[in-house]
Amino acid sequence: MASVLVVEDDQFVRSALIRHLTDASHTVRSVGTALEALREVAHFRFDVVILDLGLPDLDGSEALKMLRGITDVPVIIATARDDETEIVRLLNAGADDYLTKPFSVEHLSARIAAVLRRARSGGPEAPPSTVIRVGGLTVDPLRRQAELDGARLDLTRREFDLLAFLAGRPGVVVPRKELLAEVWQQSYGDDQTIDVHLSWLRRKLGETAARPRYLHTLRGVGVKLEPPGERAQP
Repeated sequence: MASVLVVEDDQFVRSALIRHLTDASHTVRSVGTALEALREVAHFRFDVVILDLGLPDLDGSEALKMLRGITDVPVIIATARDDETEIVRLLNAGADDYLTKPFSVEHLSARIAAVLRRARSGGPEAPPSTVIRVGGLTVDPLRRQAELDGARLDLTRREFDLLAFLAGRPGVVVPRKELLAEVWQQSYGDDQTIDVHLSWLRRKLGETAARPRYLHTLRGVGVKLEPPGERAQP
């Protein structure tokens, strides 16, 4: 199973999570503050972190940024905040997934399983052995590196996987359902997750949804990546 770090200051919720995860055969460590979480991640290897936002010493969103500075371990946010702007901000800050409290143990288990499948696969599918070139974009799946016009792109793990998946199918419209299944390893999910990561990726490619160069969204259909200058077809 997996090694899980639970970061939760509410003792009742914390105990319930530990009990459930242990019953599911996971190895669990738990802490109640952000600083303790950072120390744990620095000294132990975890497969996934369950991070509460309402921590006593540091807001969980700030803790997330600090975690992302030292590790790429998948992080699932557990929060009572259901504001759309907040959720987008968390995804932009590097969260892999989020759950709004209260949530069922079955829902948590499904999200953990999806994140673990994604992390352990190392990508949406077995990476091709050759470097992918689309216009001025170069993607090396084996080295997990991407360049635009010779300049290295600083991508998160999820951004790279999304870019590599689309670049491997240049000019092909990929349905959102397929992106969720292949990149996020989820059979269902919120389109907002895809939109946020596409927006983040566009910024790093020097484009916007209103003025796309490589990434083209076809409303109600899907997303495709193609070289600049190619005429977008539905």
